[in-house]
Amino acid sequence: MKFEINYKERLYFGIMLVISFLAYSYLVYTMFLAKSYIYFYIIAFLLFRLLSSLFLIGYIKGNAIKISKEQFPDIFDILQNHSQILGLKKTPDMYVLQGNGVLNAFATRFSRKNFVVLYSDIFEMAYEEGKDAVSFIIGHELGHIKRNHVGFIKSILILPAHFIPFLNTAYSRACEYTCDNVGYNLSAKGATSGLLILAAGKKLYKKIDLSNLINNAKDRPGFAFWFSELFFTHPHLIKRLAVLNKLNRNNLDLENIDFIIPKVKFKGPEIQH
Repeated sequence: MKFEINYKERLYFGIMLVISFLAYSYLVYTMFLAKSYIYFYIIAFLLFRLLSSLFLIGYIKGNAIKISKEQFPDIFDILQNHSQILGLKKTPDMYVLQGNGVLNAFATRFSRKNFVVLYSDIFEMAYEEGKDAVSFIIGHELGHIKRNHVGFIKSILILPAHFIPFLNTAYSRACEYTCDNVGYNLSAKGATSGLLILAAGKKLYKKIDLSNLINNAKDRPGFAFWFSELFFTHPHLIKRLAVLNKLNRNNLDLENIDFIIPKVKFKGPEIQH
């Protein structure tokens, strides 16, 4: 399956890779100067990462419900189908976890094995409202796996660059655009509703006037709109919706998409595509 990789994802990753290479080079240099305390910090950090991952995976396996051929087979079919289309070597394990009202999902990796976790309210929506939106959300999370956003080695490679202000969050936002594109190509019909459910909930999202929501973005202060986004790992919802709307306008199969509204221009920085 073809999908668009956000160009800023590659740009920011390249910048982070260069910065991290320089930082690691300096670290190796200082290690040769026999500063033994550096070894302690490296070992402590790796041990912390290991214990954190063990805790998370152990909590998921001990408290979540694993989706399988026997347990929610219809959702498992979506997971398998998306994994095959993306060319994943192995279908990730997927779990449903009680989120206490939180509408979210995430992907992670541990011990060379990939995991997708859906919070229970998202999962309930699949049976109350239909599976298209959940299909998009699953596709989005599989996009993180396909692009290796959750890989341990990749995260270690660019770790020093995380300390550069705003660089890591900018990279993360670009990755989110890429994964939205993956989810869209897997489930265009559920893309817009999938994002709105994450923002407004599984009941209220139906009452949102999508055209009004996106068009009103033109009236928002440009600098404040841009500045607030710098601190977050996810782009503003309105910008993500506008990108999906552009994809909808370019999609000739109009029966398989959520909505189309006129082209919208934002004040300030352009929308990332």
